[in-house]
Amino acid sequence: MSIKFKQVSYIYAPDSPLEKKGLDNVNFEIQDGSFTAIIGHTGSGKSTLMQHFNALLKPTSGQIEIAGTTITPETSNKNLKQLRRHVSLVFQFPEAQLFESTVLNDIAFGPKNFGYSEEEAKKVAHNWLKKVGLPEDIADKSPFELSGGQMRRVAIAGVLAYEPEILCLDEPAAGLDPHARKQMMNLFLEYQKAGHTVILVTHNMDDVANYADDVLVMEHGQMIKHDKPQVIFNDRSWLQQHYLDEPQASLFASKLTGFEFSTPPLTAETLVQVIEKNLKE
Repeated sequence: MSIKFKQVSYIYAPDSPLEKKGLDNVNFEIQDGSFTAIIGHTGSGKSTLMQHFNALLKPTSGQIEIAGTTITPETSNKNLKQLRRHVSLVFQFPEAQLFESTVLNDIAFGPKNFGYSEEEAKKVAHNWLKKVGLPEDIADKSPFELSGGQMRRVAIAGVLAYEPEILCLDEPAAGLDPHARKQMMNLFLEYQKAGHTVILVTHNMDDVANYADDVLVMEHGQMIKHDKPQVIFNDRSWLQQHYLDEPQASLFASKLTGFEFSTPPLTAETLVQVIEKNLKE
């Protein structure tokens, strides 16, 4: 099922001196099984929007349809556990959410919370320990003995272990080195290709170019554009007008002389292919 936001607005601290509009009449539809990136400057409403996907925040006005649930300002918190079984949110530094005594227990916590037996939860925890690239011998260690990058993998494995249909990621690779970042992003792409919906908040335009097939652009709490990455990045003047960056491949191509690009190459692979084609011709 697709995700639909209909005239969604959100106000922080309403009717107080600190009142501030976080979202302003946001409308869009995200298709099931897509990899959608949400981009925009700090304060544009990206994280506020993200927290509406699993009702950590509920709209001040408007309606959200997601995973068979309709969320309105009147939606009761009592009815949200089933929604959060299907829609999971990973924050910017998920390792801060670790709390169990061992790595395996931490990964197994989510599955057990959603009805898996102890045996089933441990089995999927072992499986996801391997999938996120961690060695089996750390299963019985305290997660707090691990490096920061390993702790993050444990935390993300704990979310993926119960396989939510919709995975929402708020800058999950922040602070990781390029190699670890690529491993993590490839894991999310593999998860999407297996039939899940992935929604990513990011400042990294290379992540958008390499992984997303759909892009939402936020500015001052409003959605100002919703399109494919190629369409978004093809309009250089629009990007400059809204102070948005381009992928590195596109920037590099713009500085090359003697080569023809019908559209800006978004990835290094595409850039190399076009350069090779130009050289042959």
